[in-house]
Amino acid sequence: HSRGMKKTMLPALLLLSACGTSASPQAEPGTLTLHPRRGKEETTVAWKASQSAVIICDMWDTHTCAGAARRVTAMAPRLNAFVAEARRRGVLIVHAPSDVTKFYDGTPARALAKNAPEAAAATDFKWRRLDPARESALPVDDSDWCDCTPKCEIKKIEESRKWPWTRQIASIDILPGDALSDQGKEIHNLFVQRGITNVLLTGVHTNMCVLGRSFGIRQQVMLGRTVALVRDLTDCLYDPRKPPHVPHDEGTSLLVGHIEKYWCPSVPSSDLRP
Repeated sequence: HSRGMKKTMLPALLLLSACGTSASPQAEPGTLTLHPRRGKEETTVAWKASQSAVIICDMWDTHTCAGAARRVTAMAPRLNAFVAEARRRGVLIVHAPSDVTKFYDGTPARALAKNAPEAAAATDFKWRRLDPARESALPVDDSDWCDCTPKCEIKKIEESRKWPWTRQIASIDILPGDALSDQGKEIHNLFVQRGITNVLLTGVHTNMCVLGRSFGIRQQVMLGRTVALVRDLTDCLYDPRKPPHVPHDEGTSLLVGHIEKYWCPSVPSSDLRP
């Protein structure tokens, strides 16, 4: 660019900076250059790595649905590579494998989350169900979401509440400096302590835990954080034999579109490349 063009661009860059983001094709040291998308609109923003976190939601070692477990196993190496690059750049990594945090009792990652000092919050922490005041019904029928043939015996497992998962899937590394918690309040305490204002959500499942957990998208948005879903590092629970009768991956895409419309933008994992 010529010197004159740089002068012309300067006011726009300052305006974006005042809004908490900056638009620059090259990331400055300690920043993440992201391309958040809402529908057909895509922008370029810069997040400070030191003010950013990745939450890995419910990437368990197995699942009540064999198909869901296979998709998690396939996704985990890609998610681990994404997390490794985020960690290298100074982003806080939070592992959030619900129901199985006892497996990690006594570990540094668990202690990091548990020991963060109590922080005030503008709202309570709970499972956040679909909010009809803010969003439409989900675009897929997930009332019977196992897509296996024959179907897995999920109802019996739910009735007994003997969940098969025991830990986070082992192919996702938990390294020094990472945190581990399935409690929204603990994670909030840690974020306040660390000055975390930007959150990338990854993991499963898009239509359930990623949206609804006490650390999930709805909760983080309600807390006023800048949130984005990593759209190719998530997966839904949906049986294509149910409406709208589209392939599984398309069902996930529809849910990503729902989140973009009502809650937060999505970004591709390619935004963090070594």
